[in-house]
Amino acid sequence: MMGMSFGMGDKDIAVGPEALTFDQVVAVARHGTRVALSDEAVAAMTASRAHIEELAERPTPVYGVSTGFGALATRHIAPELRAQLQLNIVRSHAAGSGPEVEREVVRALMLLRLRTLATGRTGVQPVTARTLAALLNAGITPIVHEHGSLGCSGDLAPLAHVALALIGEGPVRDATGELRDAADALAEAGIEPVTLRAKEGLALLNGTDGMLGMLVLAMHDLRGLLKHADLAAAMSVEALLGTDRVFAADLQDLRPHPGQAASAANLRALLAGSAVMESHRGPDCTRVQDAYSLRCAPQVHGAARDTLAHAELVAARELASAVDNPVVLPDGRVESNGNFHGAPVAYVLDFLAIPAADVASMSERRTDRMLDKARSAGLPPFLADDPGVDSGLMIAQYTQAAIVSDLKRRAAPASADSIPSSAMQEDHVSMGWNAARKLRRSVEGLAQVVAVELVTAARALDLRTPLNPGPATGAVVAALRERVPGPGPDRFLAPEIEAATELVRDGSLLTAAEAVTGPLS
Repeated sequence: MMGMSFGMGDKDIAVGPEALTFDQVVAVARHGTRVALSDEAVAAMTASRAHIEELAERPTPVYGVSTGFGALATRHIAPELRAQLQLNIVRSHAAGSGPEVEREVVRALMLLRLRTLATGRTGVQPVTARTLAALLNAGITPIVHEHGSLGCSGDLAPLAHVALALIGEGPVRDATGELRDAADALAEAGIEPVTLRAKEGLALLNGTDGMLGMLVLAMHDLRGLLKHADLAAAMSVEALLGTDRVFAADLQDLRPHPGQAASAANLRALLAGSAVMESHRGPDCTRVQDAYSLRCAPQVHGAARDTLAHAELVAARELASAVDNPVVLPDGRVESNGNFHGAPVAYVLDFLAIPAADVASMSERRTDRMLDKARSAGLPPFLADDPGVDSGLMIAQYTQAAIVSDLKRRAAPASADSIPSSAMQEDHVSMGWNAARKLRRSVEGLAQVVAVELVTAARALDLRTPLNPGPATGAVVAALRERVPGPGPDRFLAPEIEAATELVRDGSLLTAAEAVTGPLS
């Protein structure tokens, strides 16, 4: 295949029978890191392909090799029709609808399907896997649509749209993002389309790769967002003249949830050395108990971390799986199974949407408290420059409230639903793809809500002058001020909220804090 390079470069990620790491998935999906099949992968695929070729010659029907699919599995397909069978399954299953799915999601899906092929348990030709790797390395991304997967028998329609590009059909986007016909994009990249042989169409379609890819990307983003939530909470506690005594390690140890301990340790580190906090310590301080949104931040942010840890455990197991039906076992047997059912992944996708909504809800409550003259410990109404003439950050909280309301709806599970398909052959499905799609929106909403809290807390801390915030929170305010101005008369707020959200997404504010505290948990 001209133009295709499969030698291992210094930074290429080797794809073989062993599990990929979360960071490797993110690197390929989001950052375009190249991949190369390992020698072990090629050997495993070569061995299993020999078993498939031998079975295809037998007169006895074998599911997926010499039969139809799903409810049509009882039909034995004559040898002269089997090449057409493989084309037909790809074309007919590429039946998605709706908006395009994001490039990083499609790339994650492609990588994870490649890794399952590389286990040698699917029976594909090595050349088929090589071609899929070549598409990733050329930056060619098949068009996959929002709707079409029930999360059982794998993400069938999304994977079929990828398989369609492998055979040189359907639309793709090239490395520049231009919409192209697959045949033209492959030719320009020097990639020969695949000629599918027995079992291969099915092997390209039967996987949890889309929902798993979205889970890994969401977990990566949530891990960072939970640190930002701690950062925002610390700044809000400081700005509201709250107490940090409740975050003491000995109090947290009375309830030994690991996530709670990590969040409380972050809050202690972030609030260390604050002149604002010191200004109201001592016997005259009456602030014994703060509102729950301040006092219980470690409990909520910590429970979110522990939920995330459970999701990471499930995702790690799924990354080590070879999901296909039927599978080729090492002894050459080809066996049907139910490993394509997305329930394990679907459940944790749904589970993560709950803390995403709840952490955002708590963030919105802290913001509202800073804007309310009756509860803000002396701050001006809505942190406005001239209250009444200026509205300050009043409507920024409305934006938070609108997003939080949306996140609460998205916290309702997709995986509790099932609609039978394939003439009742597939009578219980996971809806894991839908769970993944809504979690992506939940993660994005959480980033926006936390960004608004950070903007609000930074303004409130500025209004505490001449008292200075702590070194860590002060560094965050300074980093935010490079893009978002401080207190003053009303101005166009939307760009400032977007700028703050970008600083949350790219980790700039966290980097500023950690330059003082060291790595946060």
